[in-house]
Amino acid sequence: MPTIAPPPTRMPSGERSPERAFTLVEHLEELRHRLGVSALAVLVAVGLSLSHAPWILAWLRRPAEPFLWRFAFFSPTEPVLAYLQVSVLAGLVLAMPVILWQVWAFVRSGLTARERSLGAAFVWWGSVQFLAGSLFAYYVLLPVSLRLLLGIGRAHFEPMISIARYVSFVTTLALWCGVVFELPVVVWLLATVGIVTAEWLRQHRAYAILVLVILAAVITPTTDPVNLILMTLPLIGLYEVSIAMARWAVPRAPSS
Repeated sequence: MPTIAPPPTRMPSGERSPERAFTLVEHLEELRHRLGVSALAVLVAVGLSLSHAPWILAWLRRPAEPFLWRFAFFSPTEPVLAYLQVSVLAGLVLAMPVILWQVWAFVRSGLTARERSLGAAFVWWGSVQFLAGSLFAYYVLLPVSLRLLLGIGRAHFEPMISIARYVSFVTTLALWCGVVFELPVVVWLLATVGIVTAEWLRQHRAYAILVLVILAAVITPTTDPVNLILMTLPLIGLYEVSIAMARWAVPRAPSS
């Protein structure tokens, strides 16, 4: 059976102690376990969020209230789907610490003793970043997008939007913004395990900015330059933060 030997743990003196090699099957079993725990945490969080779904839905509707008198639904199941969608988004936010901890637990065997001690910071920071991205979508991108999209043709048409489509629009935008705001956390983790370096990120900054602009264009719900700039500038800022985090994550050479 082929084996995958994780990097041995570095001792406080800078040396590494040998660890038992894990087989490929053991790695896959651990991955299945981590995914299962994450999925269970999301399900529990979604279940808890369902009891607060009406309040969450009312909160998500606020940015559209200046432009719409009320929402409509065109099938008996639309309100139920809307409640379920907002509960899934809230469940992901609530379960994010558990998800990130499972990610950390999966990769920690290849980290040094000092790096393992940063697990709590990784979970806390990643959870805050996801929440910050979702709030950025709600407070910054969503009002601008709604003002533009619902203002087009308003002199000739009266907007009538189904609650299910509106909730899908909002939750998709918030989810993607939450994901892309994890960029510094992901880069820090990759730099910690030695996959990327701050120098490599600096050398490829121009290509990264091009990719970030394309990503911002995909995430933003409109094609106007205002929304594109509002999304691109934070992404570029996150990339610069990622470079600083990659520099910090590089293990220091052991002192003689």
